[in-house]
Amino acid sequence: MARPIDPNAQYRIKPHVTKGYTYASTQPPYVDPLTGKRKYRHVHWGTVDGDMKFTPGSRFYMASPEERSRLIFPESWDLTEVARATGPEKPGRPIHDADCLNRLYGDIWLLEQVASRTGLRQDLEKVFHGDGEIVDDVLTLAMFSYLTQFAFGRAARWQRISKTPSSRELTPSAVASLTRSITEQHRRNLLRLRAAGLGRDGLCAAESTRGSAYGDGIAGMRWGKSQEDPMLEQTAEVVVYTLSGHMPVHYRTFPGYMPDSRSLDAILKDLELAGFKDVALITDRGYETLGNLDKLIMRGQPAVMGARTSQKEVARAIGRLGEFSSSPKGMTFDRDAELFYGQYDIEYEAESRRGTVKAATMLKLNLYFDPVRRSRQQAEIEIAIKTQRESLEELIKTKSIIDEATIKGDYRYFKVLHDPATKVIQSFGLKDGNVAKEYSLSGFISILTNGLDLDAMTVLDIYRLRDEQGRYFQQMKDLTVSDRQLNWSDEGNTGRLFILFVSLILGSYVGNVWKSTKMHGSFSSSPEMVDEMRSIRCIEHTDGDQVITPFTGEQLDICDAFGFEVPNGCAQAYASGQKSRPGRGRPARKNDGRNF
Repeated sequence: MARPIDPNAQYRIKPHVTKGYTYASTQPPYVDPLTGKRKYRHVHWGTVDGDMKFTPGSRFYMASPEERSRLIFPESWDLTEVARATGPEKPGRPIHDADCLNRLYGDIWLLEQVASRTGLRQDLEKVFHGDGEIVDDVLTLAMFSYLTQFAFGRAARWQRISKTPSSRELTPSAVASLTRSITEQHRRNLLRLRAAGLGRDGLCAAESTRGSAYGDGIAGMRWGKSQEDPMLEQTAEVVVYTLSGHMPVHYRTFPGYMPDSRSLDAILKDLELAGFKDVALITDRGYETLGNLDKLIMRGQPAVMGARTSQKEVARAIGRLGEFSSSPKGMTFDRDAELFYGQYDIEYEAESRRGTVKAATMLKLNLYFDPVRRSRQQAEIEIAIKTQRESLEELIKTKSIIDEATIKGDYRYFKVLHDPATKVIQSFGLKDGNVAKEYSLSGFISILTNGLDLDAMTVLDIYRLRDEQGRYFQQMKDLTVSDRQLNWSDEGNTGRLFILFVSLILGSYVGNVWKSTKMHGSFSSSPEMVDEMRSIRCIEHTDGDQVITPFTGEQLDICDAFGFEVPNGCAQAYASGQKSRPGRGRPARKNDGRNF
């Protein structure tokens, strides 16, 4: 009868002497690919001296806590160094008294107040069913991204010098475990709670950006090729912001090849499920198609949509203005915006996929004409025509070979004839109709509104609020280091995007306070304002006493701008209440008119 195999044999530590040194090693089995036989190799975890005292090596220090826990040491060995290497490491800078911690806290304190003020912490506690440890971990990683611009691999080092909401060490393995545990249901629950807290009416702007990740196994990356570069794997990340509260309320990821116009259905459905049924959605020209316009009208969805001037209804309205030299007839001039504007009702019938027809009741075209923009665009057209003409003449002279795709992409103002067999250009001519159309449309800006009773200049002011989204996306990519996600699985990607969204909520609120208060004149950016708070420290003693260093100067002004109450004992220095004594010496004699 064969001897039973010990399942823990590969984890038992034994001495291994080689080249005069004694190592503590395990002997895990492997199969030789050439012979197919079972063999064993030595894995060294450290060294052993004559007194059987174990000293950990680099492999032991680099191993995860789970891998270390599986190792089985002989009972007679001295494992003092193991306890020292794996014991709880107290965070904090080097201090004279080992009984206390002295860590940076001011910027984290500010973001903790923001999380409570915005209801973010309360929403996260509901999402994770009251699990405060996970909530603290999520907030810590969100704050880490916003404050440091480093990858999560350095979060544990940051915790050693900063007092964070999470008390456990967020090592790379702990971060990976956390992000993989966050699911799509957590995302939906958070969006629903955020919508309930922010209200159901108002204006929301949708915008998308492209991103990539290191993990080529992620579905959105593997099949999300860029339209411009098929070799670039990327995703389309859509974020919806409320323009009244300047807060992100929705996010979703799509494959990178999907144009913005194809994602509108999913966005509208998500907003409806979250509770935003009557919100007016603001989109740019990337979402403007006749199909999307039909969907908005059939749903009765209020919307402000940037439209291309080449779109049929828009071009027809511009054509009705006729020829003009300086300004179009029938349009009004706005002195502040330095634009001509006009608003026109559009008769339009939307048709659903099932053939249902519905007439638009409040579909309006808002036209704007900028004379400076017109002159600049017409100059650009002339420059492009001249450049393309010179290039074509050179190609004919050199009898260069050119393909059809290059002709359509690089020489759109010309009709080019070439030999199909040799691909050599024979002749070319200017497309007068295309040039005349671009000339007539130059200088115009068009915006469509559906279901909104607003004048043209109010519509323009609302649409310009979308510029804030550009700054938010810049913050998302640069400030939170999300231009390329450091994850390799779909589960991890879901969790990291969830944490990124939490970080965006914190950063958006801070940015709005900086912009709308006097802090805008004191600091060049919202990160600089938060950085002003960083020097405040939290000193914790073993007896449970906690001391926060005083708030001084502009730190107090920042708290006033946010409306946050300074922690007890951290305000202005104590001022004595003792009344001033009269000066020493003989009191001055009263002047009764007899003194000269």
